[in-house]
Amino acid sequence: MSEFWLISAPGDKENLQALERMNTVTSKSNLSYNTKFSIPDFKVGTLDSLVGLSDELGKLDTFAESLIKRMAQSVVEVMEDSKGKVPENLLANGVDLTSFVTHFEWDMAKYPAKQPLVCVVDTLAKQLAQIETDLKSRTAAYNTLKTNLENLEKQSMGNLFTRTLSDIVSKEDFVLDSEYLVTLLVIVPKPSYAQWQKTYESLSDMVVPRSTKLIAEDNEGGLFTVTLFRKVIDDFKTKAKENKFTVREFYYDEKEIKREREELSRLLSDKKQQYGCFPPVSIWGNLSAHFVCLGRYGLPVNFQAVLLQPHKKSSTKRLREVLNSVFRHLDQVAAASVLDASVDIPGLQLGNQDYFPYVYFHIDLSLLD
Repeated sequence: MSEFWLISAPGDKENLQALERMNTVTSKSNLSYNTKFSIPDFKVGTLDSLVGLSDELGKLDTFAESLIKRMAQSVVEVMEDSKGKVPENLLANGVDLTSFVTHFEWDMAKYPAKQPLVCVVDTLAKQLAQIETDLKSRTAAYNTLKTNLENLEKQSMGNLFTRTLSDIVSKEDFVLDSEYLVTLLVIVPKPSYAQWQKTYESLSDMVVPRSTKLIAEDNEGGLFTVTLFRKVIDDFKTKAKENKFTVREFYYDEKEIKREREELSRLLSDKKQQYGCFPPVSIWGNLSAHFVCLGRYGLPVNFQAVLLQPHKKSSTKRLREVLNSVFRHLDQVAAASVLDASVDIPGLQLGNQDYFPYVYFHIDLSLLD
């Protein structure tokens, strides 16, 4: 499952023993996989200052979750030809999201715990804003790249009248660097192949005998070469048109053809490079959880957080019952509300997180749903 429960309880002896009981029961019952979740000791200030941060943390929580989902969707769009590989490209700090969450370590370099908590929150907010700016920039660049690539691919998918010929013709099909001779490309309807073979040499003076060759076909006709003297090009075009043969305006330029092919290869390569790495913004919940712990348990800071990964959806109800039983002593009213949804719980909540005897924060990594 990609669902995690981040829970926390006061770090005194009684509750540390309760956490151990929880680990024992959930492990024996195969309800969840549990790991300690380390949150550093922040310079929290007063409870009043924490309450002042509550609105901003709630907004950051919602914004960060939305941003992460938009980033995941961007990965899906970029990997349109390899959707089966999308999960392995949703990375944080170079690892899959599950590993990132279960082995989470606070980045002290980016978010120094010695700074006042309000400064840490401000730094996180600025980072999220920068990530959103980068995402918009990358999205715009990708859309431009995709449009250019689609235009080039469309040019190679049209009929013989409109499509690019750089991937069809070769140097050997043409007489090049001649002062007098030139090779033209003529589109001939399929029913007129025999007529072309009989008449092309006589459509004009100075047509080189036996110089025609079929080099490509589509559903409607074929692309033939013909070599003649430059001086009769206009006359030949006129006569060809009268016979329903169309001279395609094309002159072989090896440098231009090479440029077209390289441009297509470059765009395809650039598109693959857009897969990139999923930025490590999955920490959005940690400060929120920290705030809830402090708001619930007060100062000084003393609590222990644990990350639970329920083993299967059907076990979550039983897991909730176990947690409710273990931590009932923390809040009898909240414990009762787990069994009776009609009980009204006044007090602290963050966003849409449910209220339990222990602090509970839900993390869902199902970013593609």
